[in-house]
Amino acid sequence: MSANKQFSDTSAGRYSLALYELAEEMNCINEVEIHSNAIINLISENNDFNLLIKDPTNNQNDQLAVISNIYKNYNLNNLLFKFINFLISKRRFFYLDKILKNFVDTCSKKRGEVKAELISAKKLSEVEIEKIKNELSKNFSSKIKLNYKYDESLIGGLVVQVGSLMVDTSIKNKLQQIENRMIEA
Repeated sequence: MSANKQFSDTSAGRYSLALYELAEEMNCINEVEIHSNAIINLISENNDFNLLIKDPTNNQNDQLAVISNIYKNYNLNNLLFKFINFLISKRRFFYLDKILKNFVDTCSKKRGEVKAELISAKKLSEVEIEKIKNELSKNFSSKIKLNYKYDESLIGGLVVQVGSLMVDTSIKNKLQQIENRMIEA
C-alpha cells in the first residue's frame, strides 16, 4: 500500500470518528447519517459537485459558497455543515466522500449491523430483497445491512457476500469453472 493511500485512509478514519463522536454527543447521529448519505449520493451523481471536491485548484471561497447554499436550500444538519466547512478550511475537502462513507459504516457497526452484498441476475422486488435480508439476519444472528445490485451478466443465480463469506450460485461462475477445468485438461 502506498504511503499516500495509507495516509488518506488513516485521516479519513480519524475525521469520520470525530464526526461520529460529535454527533453522538449532540444526539443527532441519525440526522447526520441521513444527510451524509444524501451528500454521498450527490457526489456520485453530480459531476460538477464531484469536481468541486476533487480538484485542488478550486477556491476555498467557492467551495464554502456551494456548501452554504446546500445548507440553506436543503436544511443540512448544522453539525455536518460546520464539519464540512472545517474540512474545507483544513484543505481536506477532497476526503469528504471517503470520510462520510466511513462515518456511515461506523454508524452501521455501532448499531450491530453486518454488511452484506447481494447481486442477482434478475431484478428482485422489494419483497424478495427483504425476505433474503431477513433470512440472512436469522442465519447470522445479526442485523444485516444489505446492498443490492442487479447484474444481468450473471446470466442466472445469485452472489451473496456477508463479511468474508461468499456464496456464488451464478451461471456465469459455473461456466467460468467449466472453462477453467477445460483449460487445465
